[in-house]
Amino acid sequence: MTTNECGFTALKPLEAKRLLDEGRAILVDIRDPNEFAREHIIGARLVPLASLDAHDFDRERAAGKVAIFQCQSGRRTAMNAALLIGAGFKETYVVDGGLNGWRSAGLPVHLDRGQPIDLQRQVQIAAGSLVLSGVALAALVSPWFVVLSGFVGAGLVFAGASGSCAMAQVLALMPWNRPRAVAA
Repeated sequence: MTTNECGFTALKPLEAKRLLDEGRAILVDIRDPNEFAREHIIGARLVPLASLDAHDFDRERAAGKVAIFQCQSGRRTAMNAALLIGAGFKETYVVDGGLNGWRSAGLPVHLDRGQPIDLQRQVQIAAGSLVLSGVALAALVSPWFVVLSGFVGAGLVFAGASGSCAMAQVLALMPWNRPRAVAA
C-alpha cells in the first residue's frame, strides 16, 4: 500500500483482490458505461463518475465495507479524489494502475470485443488519421491539403476549450456505437 499525492491509499491489484475476496470491500468502476461494457474487472460495480452520489453506497457503508475505486489507468480517480472521498466510506482506496494495472497483474477481466472501443480513443484515431492524411496529401498532391490538418487541429483546440467535441458527437451516432446489451 502506498498513499498518493491525492490522499488515496493505492492498493496493488493483488491486495485489492484479497480485500474483495474476503468480502471486506466493494470495487467501484467510475468509468463510463461504454468503457465498462467493453472491458471491466469481474465483480466491479459500475457507478459512472458523472452520476456518483454518496447514497449509492448506503448499504455497503452500513455493512462496514471499504471502498476501492478504479478507472482505466488511475488518473481519473486521482483527479476526482475529493468527490470519491466524499462518498463517505471510513476507508477509501484506489487500485494502483486502475484496470490496466489489474490486467497487468494477470487478474481476470471481462472483455467483450463486440463492444466498441471508448469514444475518446475513437476521436484520437479519427483525428490522428485526418491529420496524417492531410500532411501526406500536402506533401504528395497539393500543399493546400495542409488545411485539413489545420481544420482538425482547430477542432481539437475548440473541443478542449469548450468541453464539446463535434467529432465525438458524430462518432457517437455511428452504427458501431449503438448501445448493446452488456454481458456479465
